[in-house]
Amino acid sequence: MEELGRKTVAEFKESEKIPIVIVLENIRSAYNVGSVFRTSDAFLIEAIYITGYSAKPPHKEIKKTALGAEETVRWTHFAHAGEAIAALREANYTVLAVEQVAQSTKLHQLNWDGRAKIAVVFGNEVSGVEQSTIALCDGCLEIPQLGMKHSLNIATAAGVVLWELVRTRMGGG
Repeated sequence: MEELGRKTVAEFKESEKIPIVIVLENIRSAYNVGSVFRTSDAFLIEAIYITGYSAKPPHKEIKKTALGAEETVRWTHFAHAGEAIAALREANYTVLAVEQVAQSTKLHQLNWDGRAKIAVVFGNEVSGVEQSTIALCDGCLEIPQLGMKHSLNIATAAGVVLWELVRTRMGGG
């Protein structure tokens, strides 16, 4: 583990985080929530805001896919996504829904300097981000998709979006 440069739980908690908050809105699968925890740990994401009926730790299925990341990544539960967005606005975050809409910004065209505070909202596996939540956001991000299917699993989408944001932060954008 030492050769891989892995942090201990204490080191992780003390590390400077990338100013990204993930908002999970009504995610049906606790496995997906756990996967987002694991990806968030890998990229030193600041926090996850879990909203609505999304599962939250402690939960057997989250634990199975998070592999301990539910113990390292800071998280907060809100009854509704609107409450999470209000808290993010109070802390000066730009809030973007990850959703395919008419005026969405393609992920690779996002104008983000890698330093500003940003939050990304991921919605339900079937219905996506609720329209009322999109209305509260500063805009929408869309992952370009070239095949016949134009949807990704929430855990996969989170990995793609977070990598692009982290890559930008690391100077690769």
